[in-house]
Amino acid sequence: MDNALEIKDLCKQYEGFALENVSFTLPRGAVMGFIGENGAGKTTTIKSILNLIHRDAGEIRVLGLDNIGDERAVKERIGVVLEDGCFLNTLNARQVDTLMGKAYQNWKPEQFFGFMQRFGIDERKKIKDYSKGMRMKLSIAAALSHGAELLIMDEPTSGLDPVVRDEVLDLFYDFMQDEGHAILLSSHITSDLDKIADYITFIHGGSIVLSEPRDELLDTYGVLHCTADQLAALDPAAVRAKRVGAFGCEALVRRGGVPENWTVEPVNIEQIMLFLTRGENDR
Repeated sequence: MDNALEIKDLCKQYEGFALENVSFTLPRGAVMGFIGENGAGKTTTIKSILNLIHRDAGEIRVLGLDNIGDERAVKERIGVVLEDGCFLNTLNARQVDTLMGKAYQNWKPEQFFGFMQRFGIDERKKIKDYSKGMRMKLSIAAALSHGAELLIMDEPTSGLDPVVRDEVLDLFYDFMQDEGHAILLSSHITSDLDKIADYITFIHGGSIVLSEPRDELLDTYGVLHCTADQLAALDPAAVRAKRVGAFGCEALVRRGGVPENWTVEPVNIEQIMLFLTRGENDR
């Protein structure tokens, strides 16, 4: 089965910022958490995938198709949810249904209105009168109602309360019951990714720092609290990043490079991101 998304050597230059040779692959049947601090390049990468901006170099294939040469076919098969919403605030759900029916050959109004009923959304109410959670649910419902195989989400749970976030994650779980589906989920809420992501791709300063299966990442790395002398005694290849303070050191380490009698604490995605962003990176 082909990959859902392949990005190779993507470059985009702006004044003061550049994407530099961004490359990663999302297999079908998987959810990839796409993480990085604000301004790291997540949204620029997503806009490049959607061909909303012109890239300077690189190749992007979506569901085996070229994202530029096969743009129309690609957009029929992907669902997109952006943080700021996808629809004019003056529309209501019925008008969204009409617009989407004209935009997508496989639009399923019965599925869309089924989501509206499930979410308790008034079809006649204008989007400007929705809560942020309702607007996000509307966008997700639209993304899921035309037979999409790949969902591309830019901060879909940002600003939502925990109950609504769990409801949104449940929708993603349902979508992923089909092994041919995949999700690229850009988010700074790493606790959501702890629950659902199969892969983690971390971008920093316009470059990919890592792109690995989540479980392998969490099994490979841990946090070591030690003295400066102990840190210096380790093989440099075992230390991915470190923070040195007046009262000792803490380091993101590869477990296999640390003596067995030393205590290495488990690490989560947020800690890995903070170490690689704010620590002294040894690689």
